[in-house]
Amino acid sequence: MPQLFLRFPEGKPKALTLSYDDGVEQDIKLVDIMNKYGLKGTFNLNSGLYAEEGTVYPKGQVHRRMTKNQVLQTFKDSGQEIAVHSLTHPSLDKLPTNMVINEILLDRKNLEEQFGTIVRGMAYPYGTLNDSVVEALKVCGIAYARTVISTFDFRIPEDFLRLTATCHHNSPELEYLSKKFVEDEICYEPYLFYLWGHSYEFEENNNWNSIKNFASYVGNREDVWYATNIQIYDYIDAYRRLLFSTDGKLVKNPSSIKVWFKYSEKLLAVEAGETIDIFK
Repeated sequence: MPQLFLRFPEGKPKALTLSYDDGVEQDIKLVDIMNKYGLKGTFNLNSGLYAEEGTVYPKGQVHRRMTKNQVLQTFKDSGQEIAVHSLTHPSLDKLPTNMVINEILLDRKNLEEQFGTIVRGMAYPYGTLNDSVVEALKVCGIAYARTVISTFDFRIPEDFLRLTATCHHNSPELEYLSKKFVEDEICYEPYLFYLWGHSYEFEENNNWNSIKNFASYVGNREDVWYATNIQIYDYIDAYRRLLFSTDGKLVKNPSSIKVWFKYSEKLLAVEAGETIDIFK
């Protein structure tokens, strides 16, 4: 019986992405660490809560939001994705739908104008959501939205508007999961490691070494695809849109992204817009 399994670009069996919230000053250091070890991820920003230019925080305050200029300087051309975190960080499930839409659309609009890009991703403030909030996100053109739920495994997401993570960076399971991710040989289902948190927590908990050690251990590996959240979403979406003939001989890729997959023991790639015969 034939078996079909997703593979990431270049046929890689593993992918890794990060997601960090709030747009705080510690993101600057985190981006440097990620770039040093080839890690990619997404920073979720509240454009309505930027600090005023020239803000000086009291000594000892760890949650220090960046100014608009700091945000642009930190993330523009960094290779990292920026995404919606709502305009003012409310609990969205406590708001009427029109206010939810306003929070999401205004944040998205501000970020798009600031960075000159199309913003399609999001993380829920406080992780709060319900069915009405999810429906509102669809109206706002949001493709994925991360929750604060950890699975402690490497599953491929089924519902990207209720996106779960592997774990928070402070999880006691992080070391075990990192080792399993790196050492496991993948024959069938691929692995996606999704790490999330807030970078100010590294300062608050005095544990910057935890993310440095994680990055140096899992980074720059040949069998891992390092990608932003939206790159992960777009690639998996393209894979799920593959069209197969009834007998399984032909496969068409209607997307604009080259897709790799494993068919039984055979590794195959289908170019954007291409139809191939699997058995040739």
